[in-house]
Amino acid sequence: MHHSKLILYFSIIISFGGCVYADKDQFSHLYNLKSKTSNEDQAKAAFNVIKRILPDKSDFFSIIIDDKHADGIYDKFTITKIGDVIEIKATSGVVATWGFNYYLKYFCNAHIGWQVKQLNITDVLPDVNITIVSRDKIRYYQNVCTTSYSFVWWNKDNWQNHIDWMALNGLNIALAPHGQEAIWRKVYQSINLTRKEIDDHFSGPAFLSWQRMGNIRGWGGPLSDNWHQHTLELQSFVIQSMQSLGITPALPAFAGFVPKAIKRVFPKAKLSDVEPWNHFSSEYCCPLYLDPTDPLFNYIGKEFLTEIQKQFGSSHIYYSDPFNEIRPTSNDINFLKNVGKAIYQTMIDVDPDSIWLLQNWMFVHEILYWTPDKIEAFLTSVPLGRLLILDLQSEQWPQYERLNMYFGQPFIWNMLHNFGGTLGMFGDTYSINNDVYTARSKNGSTMVGIGITPEGINQNYVMYDLMLETAWNDAPVDINDWIRKYITRRYGMFDDRVYKAWILLMKSVYNFRGLNKMRGKYAITRRPSPDIKPWAWYSKNDLMQSWKLFLTDDVNLKNSEGYKHDVVDITRQVLQYQGDQMYPKIIQAFKQNDINTLKSQIQLFLSLYDELELILSSNHHFLLGNWLNAAKNIAQTKQDKKLFEYNARNQITLWGPNGEIVDYANKQWSGVVTDYFQPRWKIFLAALTECVIKNQKLNMTKVKLDMFNTVEKPFTFDTKVYPTIETGDTFEIFKMLHMKWSVLNADLPDVPIKVNPKPAIHSLYDNVLHVKVRSTEEEDEEIEYEDENLEYNFPHVVMVS
Repeated sequence: MHHSKLILYFSIIISFGGCVYADKDQFSHLYNLKSKTSNEDQAKAAFNVIKRILPDKSDFFSIIIDDKHADGIYDKFTITKIGDVIEIKATSGVVATWGFNYYLKYFCNAHIGWQVKQLNITDVLPDVNITIVSRDKIRYYQNVCTTSYSFVWWNKDNWQNHIDWMALNGLNIALAPHGQEAIWRKVYQSINLTRKEIDDHFSGPAFLSWQRMGNIRGWGGPLSDNWHQHTLELQSFVIQSMQSLGITPALPAFAGFVPKAIKRVFPKAKLSDVEPWNHFSSEYCCPLYLDPTDPLFNYIGKEFLTEIQKQFGSSHIYYSDPFNEIRPTSNDINFLKNVGKAIYQTMIDVDPDSIWLLQNWMFVHEILYWTPDKIEAFLTSVPLGRLLILDLQSEQWPQYERLNMYFGQPFIWNMLHNFGGTLGMFGDTYSINNDVYTARSKNGSTMVGIGITPEGINQNYVMYDLMLETAWNDAPVDINDWIRKYITRRYGMFDDRVYKAWILLMKSVYNFRGLNKMRGKYAITRRPSPDIKPWAWYSKNDLMQSWKLFLTDDVNLKNSEGYKHDVVDITRQVLQYQGDQMYPKIIQAFKQNDINTLKSQIQLFLSLYDELELILSSNHHFLLGNWLNAAKNIAQTKQDKKLFEYNARNQITLWGPNGEIVDYANKQWSGVVTDYFQPRWKIFLAALTECVIKNQKLNMTKVKLDMFNTVEKPFTFDTKVYPTIETGDTFEIFKMLHMKWSVLNADLPDVPIKVNPKPAIHSLYDNVLHVKVRSTEEEDEEIEYEDENLEYNFPHVVMVS
């Protein structure tokens, strides 16, 4: 690392002096947010959730909403059995639904997760008399990327099920992400931008999150009239459904990014180019940033929010992220103050009760730029209590201590956990079971809530279930006891053998306590290279032993949807771990010109893909066909169908025209494994073999071009139809794979454990700064093999049609 960078790093950790903590009375606007929906209507909405979940038993539940049934500012629900009826009294509809789920989990041993449910409930409902009080005012949900990685192809039914899930877990603030582009089109047309200029700005559906944050423009587009109409209708439905339960939807606001074409209409406007993001070319990067002191900033911001309110009403919480993974165009502290003031002004000019919701990711991603003095200037440009900050990845990169509790502004402690919606067993149980409580009780804490902020859902549900329970727990739980209850309700029964497997998992794969960046990087799912550095944070023995303990002949357990899902998931984890074990042996044989070992290891390595495909195809939740079908089914024209499928395929593979973020959002899904991951490795491994036989040097530029032209690019344009129905017997496949790989694994070494440790209280910038530096350098080393200057002749996706 350059000396100048080290100086900047160490400038970060200089003592900041006294804290500027806020009196929480200054958070009155936040604490006094009230639902527009009446108590009676919220009770009806909560009861409707119960009817959707337990239609045959809904008459045995009664809901009473009393917004004064509170403990000070905190939510409360009381559950009592009166005769045969379970009465739930709560402060809001979402809290009543939360209470219903609490009863299901802890009195009926039931489970409602993202993908699986277990609702085998006795005819006579158990007795209950319990009161639960929330430990914070807010339970927050969503990352700005979740809409693109998980929700992009959803319809109203998908959203209804998910809003039910949100309410079941007490989440009372969530992003309402749809319909923005339809509103922006109206605003842009009002200032005389042409249809083509607007179309050139909007990205495709799968990439809208990053277009909204100013990272890209136009990639994967254009958007059709049908898409705009669909998203407007969907947004209205989402907002209405949330508000009916008392959930506050956070609506979008202006951050300052505008189309390139605005220069034509306003040639004297103060505009600057946004820096390129992840090596996207000028065709798809770098919209313009409008200077906050330009009167046009306030005009456009107010026009947008006015139209938002006309279309969807007001919610008083608006989100805006001006510098997500983008360095501000100026180093001047006054510029940063002006940005904060300008964004907030556009909100209060339209809604005087506005609260700005801000992700803190820019402070993490650009830590060298965002020194505490700059952050303080930016954050305090907004009145205390009117800026609500998402400490986005508190379990790994918390900022609240470094920034003196955000200089008095309220913040939410979040578990981010997942990037890109990638699959892989992973979690930091210790942090979420300890640090939440430490931050909450810390002297002068401005923490006002907890939340989950994954980039993608439908993975590692155990971590989210545990995290969400911190909302009512006042101290860490006994993990062994908690996991016993978790598997009992998820599987509908307790099994001692599987319980022991989960104990091992919780102390290994779910016990990551490091600073290493986790991005779902496993050898078998990465673009092949001789320079991949596999690493792990747990021993192979813990993983293999837990895998073995999942073997059972219990017929009742085999009938459990949750158990079947987890059998596939842990087998997927084991096979990808095996790939990380085998990869170094292949590279070593190649470097030593050992052709016999090379060929035998290649054969074994490639067989992993076929067997991974077998186990994945046996479960509905691991099929590529679901993702692609959802994209096609939401389209109303042939042109949209083709465009949407392209978006869906590109996002989980190349992520850009030339693989700008290749494999970032990869998924171990049946279909992707054998038609994308395996063919790439066949090309690479064939090249290694040829080099050894012919005593030649490896030409990685040629290999990457071959992979791009024969596998990666064709896959994104392909229209092959993939199954949406599972095939094969999960347990027979599991037995076969275990018999084979448990023997072969005995001869394979552990994947190297490489964990950059962090201190227990996350004082990241005091005594482990060198770890951050080293982690950054190693990250750079891992991607050295990628030739960033390699250009491919790739047409604009509009040419797909």
